[in-house]
Amino acid sequence: MKFLIYLLLILQLTGCVITQTPENGTPPGEVVRPENKGERPEEKKEVVPRENPDSLFYEYEEEAMKLLSKLSIEEKIGQMFLVRCPEDEKLQLYLSMKAGGFIMFGKDFAGKTKTEVIDNINYFQENSPIPMIIGVDEEGGSVVRVSSNPKLAEEAFKSPQELYKLGGYEKIKEDTEEKSQLLKSLGINLNLAPVADLSTDPLDFIFDRSFGKPAEETAKFVKIVVETAKENNISSTLKHFPGYGNNLDTHTASAYDRRPYEEFINSDFIPFKAGIESGVESVLVSHNIIESIDPTLPASLSKNVIDILKDDLNFTGIIMTDDLSMGAIREFNSDYPPEVMAVLAGNDMLIVTDFERAYDSLLSAVNNEIITEDRINDSLLKILKWKYYLGLLK
Repeated sequence: MKFLIYLLLILQLTGCVITQTPENGTPPGEVVRPENKGERPEEKKEVVPRENPDSLFYEYEEEAMKLLSKLSIEEKIGQMFLVRCPEDEKLQLYLSMKAGGFIMFGKDFAGKTKTEVIDNINYFQENSPIPMIIGVDEEGGSVVRVSSNPKLAEEAFKSPQELYKLGGYEKIKEDTEEKSQLLKSLGINLNLAPVADLSTDPLDFIFDRSFGKPAEETAKFVKIVVETAKENNISSTLKHFPGYGNNLDTHTASAYDRRPYEEFINSDFIPFKAGIESGVESVLVSHNIIESIDPTLPASLSKNVIDILKDDLNFTGIIMTDDLSMGAIREFNSDYPPEVMAVLAGNDMLIVTDFERAYDSLLSAVNNEIITEDRINDSLLKILKWKYYLGLLK
């Protein structure tokens, strides 16, 4: 029934776009770039708090609301993107578009000394009007963007499975402390880890990156990583909600998960609940199509999936997509671009490589009343509170 209601909503929105000309006269697909924002009259709306005192980052509500009320719609939209760290020729443009943050990959660290990495990140922050989230995937094992560089770490961080074999949960904690301190020393404030997916089959795509144990043991692993990272002022990201299972790699193609919903409730959700109860700051949603929840949309674009995360698992932090340039999304056809679908579904931050195109699409959707500014404000309030929480904003 939820899916039917959502489908009807999408159809209704589509009808509005076709039959109604926006009041501001902006045709579909035409956007106003940040440097031209003075050409578009800005209507400053009063920002009304929508969150309860039990929500994550609530103590920063007042400061965040004040800042939010001063931002233009262009600035708000830029803040919703976590962007693949750009090549030099795009850097100034992306900074001027006020991207919410950069994700750095192995090539961004390759061959660099610690001083060079710090200088690069300091440059990003000093030239960004709103301080940035700087994230990496430093899971350990096969995914080590930072520690693969011997100039930054004596050896690459080991996988969770290797660590557990060496010294159990105590070794997991020690490793997380060391990892968090290294990231913080470089100016990184977000680790897109831990992997909370369940897998005990070595043939599964996700197995090597997972803890490799059943739900309750994986939940304990997740809790230790999240709490230890928080103690070191590094935010964590649980991934890949609602649980990867034995599905194929969505970097290259769509993956259909045909498991019954009860299996998610009784198994896959358990590590995510543990991380949420430990105060994890963000959750990344996969591109798998979960047939028992929404048989037509990738999880990252599905309101059904996002609603479960918010309403059933009581998550009030930052919800972000997996990279919207991945194959599972590129081959997905919709009336709207994926970044628009992702915001309509309820995501707060969108991981993208093609920032210019994605930014234009989202701004066009707001200009044409497909997405309301109130919807943007809902996410922006959380993002700004997160930045106050991290000490990026004061």
